[in-house]
Amino acid sequence: MNALTQTANRQTILIVDDSEMNRAILADMLGNEFDILEAENGLEGVAMLQKHGPEISLVLLDIVMPEMDGFGVLNMMNKYHWIEDIPVIMISAERGSSHIERAFELGITDFIWRPFDALIVRHRVVNTILLYAKQKKLTAMVAEQIFEKEHRSSLMIDILSHIVEFRNGESGMHVQHVHTLTETLLKVVIQKTDKYHLSQTDITVISTASALHDVGKIAIPEEVLNKPGRLTDEEFAIMKTHSLVGANMLEALPSYQDEPLVRFAYQICRWHHERWDGRGYPDGLKGDEIPISAQIVALADVYDALTSQRVYKPAFSHEKAVSMILNGECGTFNPLLMDCLRDCADDIPRALDGDSFEERSRRELQNVARELHKHEELTASERTLELLEHERMKYSFFASLTQEIQFEYTVTPSSLILSTWGAERLGLPEVLMDPYQSMEANAIINAADRDSLADTLHSTTPGNPVVTYDCKLHLGGEDRWHRIIARASWSSEEPPRYTGCIGKALDTHSSRLQMEHLEQEASHDALTGLINRAYARKRIAERLADRPTGRYALAILDLDYFKSANDTYGHMFGDQVLKFLAERMRRSIRGGDIAARVGGDEFLIFLEYKDDLESTIEGIYNRVSGGVYEDFKISVSMGVASTEIVDGDYETLFRCADEALYVVKNSGKGHYSYYQKEHAPVGADISAVSPIDSEETKHDSEEAPK
Repeated sequence: MNALTQTANRQTILIVDDSEMNRAILADMLGNEFDILEAENGLEGVAMLQKHGPEISLVLLDIVMPEMDGFGVLNMMNKYHWIEDIPVIMISAERGSSHIERAFELGITDFIWRPFDALIVRHRVVNTILLYAKQKKLTAMVAEQIFEKEHRSSLMIDILSHIVEFRNGESGMHVQHVHTLTETLLKVVIQKTDKYHLSQTDITVISTASALHDVGKIAIPEEVLNKPGRLTDEEFAIMKTHSLVGANMLEALPSYQDEPLVRFAYQICRWHHERWDGRGYPDGLKGDEIPISAQIVALADVYDALTSQRVYKPAFSHEKAVSMILNGECGTFNPLLMDCLRDCADDIPRALDGDSFEERSRRELQNVARELHKHEELTASERTLELLEHERMKYSFFASLTQEIQFEYTVTPSSLILSTWGAERLGLPEVLMDPYQSMEANAIINAADRDSLADTLHSTTPGNPVVTYDCKLHLGGEDRWHRIIARASWSSEEPPRYTGCIGKALDTHSSRLQMEHLEQEASHDALTGLINRAYARKRIAERLADRPTGRYALAILDLDYFKSANDTYGHMFGDQVLKFLAERMRRSIRGGDIAARVGGDEFLIFLEYKDDLESTIEGIYNRVSGGVYEDFKISVSMGVASTEIVDGDYETLFRCADEALYVVKNSGKGHYSYYQKEHAPVGADISAVSPIDSEETKHDSEEAPK
């Protein structure tokens, strides 16, 4: 067994070269010992790096390629910090020093010249992979050792601080709270300004040093320290000495004076009771004469003192404490820090709620990793890589079993990764860089739905990250309904930052059409195609509720002599007459009006009008009534009720229109009438006659003479 296989089992090499022959030669040389991925240009190479990430142990990269050359790939690897974990060996036939120098400046590890020598290629590949494997292990060991050192230091500082706190009769959480508040405020400060030149390491050290802010109280007499009432002037003068006592204790340390922790702790101990307006103690410093470390801890100390119970006061609420500080009731502070407090005020209770020694230790480990690698991603140990690979394998396996469009989107770099089945279904590559600029992707989902989905994902929170969104996707030449279920991803920093999402798109077209069909059947009359009475009632009630000040009219229409048509020509003929009348009604109303079949030979029209209701109703009546279906003349009786006369609710309008219709039918049919409160019909007599002859009948139930 060779040295490489002892170190790792089948490591993966990415070959990025536009020459198929060159890729084939290198794959033949290395394929027996390594898994090979191939890309035929720089863009494909970047897509492979984005998709496979930690799986790739080495990149063999050509310089001259279409789409994106080798230097472009190196720029992308530097931009997204991939170069820090993935070694690159450059492939070139060019031996010019400018190419070599530029490539090494961009972070490559070695060069391989064409034509290839199999022995040289293999040895350089193996040596590079082994070197990076050792570096990763060494980095992990250093990180663990630094973390253990920091962990023990923090533990000892916390123990010392809690001894002081215990003597002070405080809650036992004051030190932790000040630590968390200091860290939270410092993170907001560096987002707002670079005035104080604070690094992530400075934030960690200052937050740790904050635990020593009151160490000088160890020298204050207990009767003064824990006095329940107001201190006398003499007692307050004694209490104020704790800041200088603490600073002197640190200054008297025999060594470590150059350590940042000691330097920041001295600043905090001595000056955390100074005030922005110069009215603090012990030195009366003013403005930015006060070190920013002491300013921050002073604010954190005041907040926790307000929100904690003391022997001399009850605890204030978070909202009250913030209000008191911002209103200047607790002294004056740097206006910049007041802005920072406003920005993070909503996050403080959650930060304090989740604060613990273990949580702080976790953050310290992250800080160590950031300093080691100068970026936000934590270097993975071998065990972590194995777990990641196992999870990726499970995801790929389960994705292959389902016919779903599964996807992962990342903001930085902007990329869309699709499951194999999903990519085939959409007609897209599995990895799509910058999908917002892709014509193929934008042809699948319209811009409005794309932007609306993006806005919905951005509006989620880490505590509630899942969204469901229905839209049409253009697939196979047709628009099909899909339901997108996605989970937004957020960074662990404060405040959290949206980093992308994972999800799937389910084809719901058939079920949606079936549901729409069922809804159509439930809401429409099967014979005439008009909406039914129940659905009409719902829509009218909604319209009245949406615009209660509008002017509306409801008309009930009755087909005269319908029983005669059924008895003379049969029920199938009667059905055709009803459909004929329904079609005339459709053509007689405006787009916003409602036409419905109430039941049997009764119909309904609902409309909104502005001024002239009479001419509107007359026009509708004339267009609906008076036609002929085969030998049957259409005669209609109609009763109308308007919201100017009766209360504007559906039931009242319907009842009054029905009463007006009853008056028409009892006075000869073939005309329309408005409901009046005194029940006197007012309307036009259209001189309708029976479709069989001109003799009127008194009611539908009587046959017209033949």
